[in-house]
Order: sequence, then C-alpha cells, then structure tokens
Amino acid sequence: MAQNVAKVDVWTGELRDNVGGLAAMLGPLAEAGADLSFVIARRQPEKPGTGVAFIGGINGAKQTKAAAAVGLTKTTSLAALQIEATNKPGLLHRAIQQIASAGINLRGVSASVTGTKCVFVLAFDTAADRDQAAKILK
Repeated sequence: MAQNVAKVDVWTGELRDNVGGLAAMLGPLAEAGADLSFVIARRQPEKPGTGVAFIGGINGAKQTKAAAAVGLTKTTSLAALQIEATNKPGLLHRAIQQIASAGINLRGVSASVTGTKCVFVLAFDTAADRDQAAKILK
C-alpha cells in the first residue's frame, strides 16, 4: 500500500459563526500564499455565535503573521498526521486498529476520498503519540 504519512502542525482559532466568518479567516492566509493541507471548522454550540477552526499547512513568517492577524495560533495541545494513500476498502479501519493496538488514543479523525485517492487527518493529544503513530503507519 503506497502511502505518505506526514506530521502536520495544527493552528486553531475562534471564528464568527455568521455568513463569511470562515472566509474572513481564510482570506488573509490565501493572500499570504498559504497552501493549506486541511481545514476543519465547526460551530461551538456551547458558545453561540462562534465557531472553531483547525488548519494545517501554515508555514513561514508571512503566513504566520497572517494567521496571527486572524486569531490563529499554533497549538501545542493537539498534534496531527496527514495520510495520503490509494483508497482501498478498510484502509482507515486498519490504520486506526494499528494505532489502537499500540495503546494510542485518537483525539479526532477526518477522512475523505476522491477518485482512487484518500486522505486521513488523525489528531492526537500529544506530539509523542503522533510521532509513535507515524512510526507504526510508515
């Protein structure tokens, strides 16, 4: 199974839960040349009127400055892996089972398929868990 396993820094920040809230956050990143590897955004039901975004792929001084300007910070309480592979039935299950068998708890998962390729973003509570999972999956 050909796959690419990459460690990804996760940036997070609160956004307005209204029309254009996420666009307002992403605009300055695009202008700074960010080639984002993933964006996960959702409402925060416990804080009406707000949402939260988790973003990967922010690099360099210009992008870091743009991220800070829109309220994003690189988190140290969340670490992620991005796995790109040829899609096969059961692939995500096998990856998650390998991680679980090593005693590593997942914090979150996002997965999608397009054509014959798939991408998984696996989130962990610590960089140590992420690094151990990366070794297992490579």
